Amino acid sequence: MDKNTKKGLITGFFGIIFVGLQPIIAISRPTAVDAYLSGAMTCMVEALIFFPILLFEFRILNSHNQKANKLLKNVNKVHVLSNWKKNFWLLIGIGLIFGVNQVFFFIGYDMAGAINGSLAQKTTVFFSIILGYLILKERITKLQIFFSILLFLGLAISITQFFTLIDINLTILIGVGIILLISLMWIFGHTLTKPLFNREEATPIQMVFIRNIISGVILILTYLIIFTPDFKIFFDPDNLSFFFLMGAVYGAGLICWYKTLSYLDVSKATTIFAPTPISSAIYATILLGENFTLAHLLGTILIVISIIIIVNQKRN
Repeated sequence: MDKNTKKGLITGFFGIIFVGLQPIIAISRPTAVDAYLSGAMTCMVEALIFFPILLFEFRILNSHNQKANKLLKNVNKVHVLSNWKKNFWLLIGIGLIFGVNQVFFFIGYDMAGAINGSLAQKTTVFFSIILGYLILKERITKLQIFFSILLFLGLAISITQFFTLIDINLTILIGVGIILLISLMWIFGHTLTKPLFNREEATPIQMVFIRNIISGVILILTYLIIFTPDFKIFFDPDNLSFFFLMGAVYGAGLICWYKTLSYLDVSKATTIFAPTPISSAIYATILLGENFTLAHLLGTILIVISIIIIVNQKRN
């Protein structure tokens, strides 16, 4: 096993831990904090986390330019800002998409539960091949179609507990539907950013910071206008702890994802992150008292296998 593979496995392992924790913390938020404010503050804390990383990236890029030509000392920073300005409305749209998504994240998990929700969120791989085909003109294979059907079969088995049609919880079904929607929107947002990466007009670190700062500002401003809250809610110790914990765990998951991508290709990184529903299920069982059933286990196995096949087909 080469050095990069080992590093990728290590960062991927920690990524599974952090991503698996996200639904648990979301569901455990203080009763005084609604989904709207939770989404807003999560975005702002993520932006704060990625801001020093962004500055560090600027420093590295600028250093490379200095080595290439001392006369180009400040061109890199100006170039980055000009690219952001050129794509201003696209970035606003992406920020809005991810902002709405962050609010729906809390609503969906509240209704679906941590186990069902984490399984539903793995459908992002299906939406990635569909939007890749529609927007980026990427090819879809028959094997991907088959395993996409198998993926949804695994999800259906988990949600309905082996298709038990009696006493299906409507709240869970609506919650799963919301998470399917945010999975679609999440991939749609990433599909819109891919051309920026291809044209080297933004980096993943820059995009995470931009989208979160835009999302956070939009959500907080609209929250203050619509709900006119008591400002004490922002400074309550329990609420502050939740804001920083949720943002830190979400941000740590993203950092682990991008670090894993820096060591491995997308298909291998996605494969490593595929078992995140298992970590969520362990946390949910221990911390939230949710019941991980045989149907959940079978559904998880089908979903993980489907993800591995689909992403490897996409790479090929």
